[in-house]
Amino acid sequence: MLNDIQVSGNKDTRSGFGDGILEAARRNSNIIALTADLAGSLKLNGFIKEFPERFIQCGIAEANMMGIAAGLTIGGKIPYTTTFANFSTGRVYDQIRQSIAYSGKNVKICASHAGLTLGEDGATHQILEDIGLMKMLPGMTVIVPADYNQTKAATMAIADYEGPVYLRFGRPVWPIFTNESDFVIGEAQQLSEGTDVSIFACGHLVWKAIEAGKILQEKGISVEVINIHTIKPLDVDAIVASINKTKCAVTAEEHNIIGGLGDSIAQVAARHCPIPIEYVGTKDTFGESGKPMDLLQKYGLDTPDIVAAAERVMARK
Repeated sequence: MLNDIQVSGNKDTRSGFGDGILEAARRNSNIIALTADLAGSLKLNGFIKEFPERFIQCGIAEANMMGIAAGLTIGGKIPYTTTFANFSTGRVYDQIRQSIAYSGKNVKICASHAGLTLGEDGATHQILEDIGLMKMLPGMTVIVPADYNQTKAATMAIADYEGPVYLRFGRPVWPIFTNESDFVIGEAQQLSEGTDVSIFACGHLVWKAIEAGKILQEKGISVEVINIHTIKPLDVDAIVASINKTKCAVTAEEHNIIGGLGDSIAQVAARHCPIPIEYVGTKDTFGESGKPMDLLQKYGLDTPDIVAAAERVMARK
């Protein structure tokens, strides 16, 4: 099944956001785009050209942007805030908690340049804690799409989804392997069926999980690869069904293993089907400046790391 997955091209997920918000805005006149001096990086140029009256440049004032967005919802608008993931969460956590999450405001917090693959900008920009920060907020939906198509689909879908959303995507050019129609908020995407090991991944690491799954299949291992694009609300039924078959799991994410996807999978397993789990992610560390692929390799987030984790966890069954 993994060998049937076709790559239709290569494109950065942030471009999926830019194309998605433009199409969503054409369908819904209440959508407003706000940015903190990063319109180009967030691929908003098409939106600005077509809907200049629905664009707000907040400047380098991210906390103020969150407050403006919360206020806009009171008048029925659907604000999409845009900046880098670090500035979308860590810098403005108090404003998100107090002005958006606490009152359930319909704000879409759209965050680019997440994780290590931001690359050369280094540790101060490579936030690896944001999934944990956001999923802990009551009522916050957290989405981490895998490629351009899925990011575009998610950007459009959240316009019709009531309540605050955190949408996380990235900077590097990445393989396109999903269809826009595959995406449904809260429903995991099963990419292969297997009986020996479950691999749960999100974001850029979904492609790495597919690559690892192919290697494992060549070794005669039956692999179930599942794209957990929605971290919250989590598709508990899909996770339980998988681990009940395989009796072990690997989680893969471009995030700290503390507080991210791995913790969510472990909580489900502890409640429903205790199993051995191996975690592929950063190990309680900050990143550093470097080329994106070099950083994934150095911090243990590459294809061979997922293969090794699968082999370790199967030995623990």
